[in-house]
Amino acid sequence: MSIDPIFLFDPFDLWDLDDTSYGARVDWKETAEAHVIKADLPGVRKEEVKVEVQDGNVLQISGQRKREENEEGDDVNKLKEKEAEGSSWHRLERRFGSFLRRFRLPRDAKTDEAKASMENGVLTVTVPKQDKQQPTSKAIDISSA
Repeated sequence: MSIDPIFLFDPFDLWDLDDTSYGARVDWKETAEAHVIKADLPGVRKEEVKVEVQDGNVLQISGQRKREENEEGDDVNKLKEKEAEGSSWHRLERRFGSFLRRFRLPRDAKTDEAKASMENGVLTVTVPKQDKQQPTSKAIDISSA
């Protein structure tokens, strides 16, 4: 048995995900005005993605990337059946199935004003921040007893 040196170490195999789910990769940036969350969702249509706020400040991004068929009609679910016919897959790295990510937003997030857009397989969720209020002080009169 020979070992292919190209596949000795594959950093993408470190994620322990089953065949029915995967974790969408996300970047979260905080600016002076908003929290901006970007999720890579290649091959997912915006109709297959759900963005919602739960419990007042938990942003949830969920959806499903469906398996697709190629030109020859090979459904990756029929892998063993096709192998018997003489074709075989060399590498199956793309993830399919459901995904779900949750983020607890800070108190300054205006979740009722959140907006989402999707372009070129990247979902962008923008949650504006409340204006920082300067601490106020009020003098309290001391009365005599």
